[in-house]
Amino acid sequence: MGEIKEVKEEKLVMGFIYKEDDIYLKAKEKLIEKFGNIDFESNKISFIHTDYYNKEIGENLLKKFISFEKFVLPDILADIKLFTNDVEKQFLYEGTNKRKINIDPGLLSLSKFILATTKNYDHRIYIGKGIYAEVTLKYTQKDFKEFEWTYPDFRTDEYKNILKIIREIYKKQINVL
Repeated sequence: MGEIKEVKEEKLVMGFIYKEDDIYLKAKEKLIEKFGNIDFESNKISFIHTDYYNKEIGENLLKKFISFEKFVLPDILADIKLFTNDVEKQFLYEGTNKRKINIDPGLLSLSKFILATTKNYDHRIYIGKGIYAEVTLKYTQKDFKEFEWTYPDFRTDEYKNILKIIREIYKKQINVL
């Protein structure tokens, strides 16, 4: 019989897709109120890998990542996704159900990066409350590696390098050399 081990807390990372800086800043503040101080914020990145969000959010979209100082247990990822969905609903285009911002919460550990989603596919695991999780990237041989289902933007060196920076912050915080 397998022995139950203590579950380690992981690094909470948020990805934002947006058009207007002021909406991003307001949404970020709501997340800081809930999850505490951030210890990393990426530069703006042009979100060019898909036009999936253009009809809803607009064109010429931007992407940013932040990570939080405080760690979280993986079993609250569904609750975090529900909270970010509620934050998104606070920033709708007037008179519509169209969001002005998309917020994707994820968990980073030393071995992987996981994203939460409301969409079910064959590679995603149901984690409760209408939320699924997928291992988007694995960390091996000193780099993040994608899977066949990894989103095109997360396949880029730019995103992987951002996650490597966050991973280094996490390593220092947990005293892994």
